[in-house]
Amino acid sequence: MFVIANTKNNLLINEQIKASQVLLIGPNGEQVGVKPLQDALTLASYAGLDLVLMNPNSNPPVCKVMDYNKYKYERAKKEKAALKKQKASIANLKEFRLSPTIDVGDVETKLKNVTKYLQKGDKIKLSIRFKGRQLAHTDLGRDVLVKFADRLKDIADIEQDIKLEMRSMTMILTPKK
Repeated sequence: MFVIANTKNNLLINEQIKASQVLLIGPNGEQVGVKPLQDALTLASYAGLDLVLMNPNSNPPVCKVMDYNKYKYERAKKEKAALKKQKASIANLKEFRLSPTIDVGDVETKLKNVTKYLQKGDKIKLSIRFKGRQLAHTDLGRDVLVKFADRLKDIADIEQDIKLEMRSMTMILTPKK
């Protein structure tokens, strides 16, 4: 019977390993050497641990003596922490869309909202989307972004200067320390 790990996260353990010789790594990370599979399984059972196939593609395959459940738990914990950090960095960026023909009242409202987020410590991405013939007058959009950033210069720094990509012009502001 040949068993393959059903997902990339599951490793083959103990009797699931079907190699004749393995490069054995001990429970403390020391390299034991190339051993027959049966000897490696015996060493692991004496230690009260599992024999885990770490690298099946090397020659000979690399196995490590470890507590597999503890290893899975710690790996899941690390993945969860990494995902949490990733979500935190995404939530930290707030986007506000402006128009090249934005009115004074609308600018004041957006300024008030942007100020609130900057004081909370969030980064702000200001973007202007050009429609139709507005693309011929990108200088109007640039002026709107420059004036907007100028009004916020006492509480925000420009992290990324004005950049035109396709039909959008963007700028990123960060709160001053």
